This record gives sequence, structure tokens and C-alpha cells, in this order.
Amino acid sequence: MDIQAQVAQIVAEAQQAAYKAATDHIQKHGEDWYCGFAWCTVYEKGSTKLGRALIKAGFSKSYSGGLQLWNPSGLGTQSMSVKEVGAEAAAQVLRDRLGVKAYAGSRAD
Repeated sequence: MDIQAQVAQIVAEAQQAAYKAATDHIQKHGEDWYCGFAWCTVYEKGSTKLGRALIKAGFSKSYSGGLQLWNPSGLGTQSMSVKEVGAEAAAQVLRDRLGVKAYAGSRAD
């Protein structure tokens, strides 16, 4: 399997983990009253093979460095805590499967 297909598969796994974690959080805690955003940042240059594969899999360049995937769970909720749980789950999959520095980030709206 080439790197592009492998990275696309791992990013899909990360998004599935984010979706599951976020929906489990909603079922257990409901949606919080505050709105916000969450994303997953991978500290990789967009010019490397891995970086180009991540961009093709849905990541975009971050103004603060690295590559970001916004709202990896894909849920339409405005709840920041739900999105944070999903972003952390995605970051964990990326750390485990790709061996990269990946972190969840968030900010209130």
C-alpha cells in the first residue's frame, strides 16, 4: 500500500474514533451550553511525503505551524467540549498509528 492510501486509511480511522468519542460524550453528558471549535494539529511540514498525504486526506496548513484537521468528528454540534473529546481521540489515533506529534486544540466562539 502506498503512503497516500495508508495515510488516508489512518485519517479515516482517526475520524471514526473522533465520531465515536464525541457521540459517546453526548450520550453520557449531553451538549454543553458553550460554543466553540476544536481541531487536531499534526506538526509536519506540508512539503514532506507525509505532509502531502495528510493534505490530500483533508488536513490544511495551519497559520501557527503544522497541519490541522478541523472538527475531526464531523458532528454538527456547537458544543466545544464534544468537539474537544473528538479532537483528542483523533490525535491519539494519529500519534499511535503514524508516530507523529499530534495534539488537540480548541477555542471558544
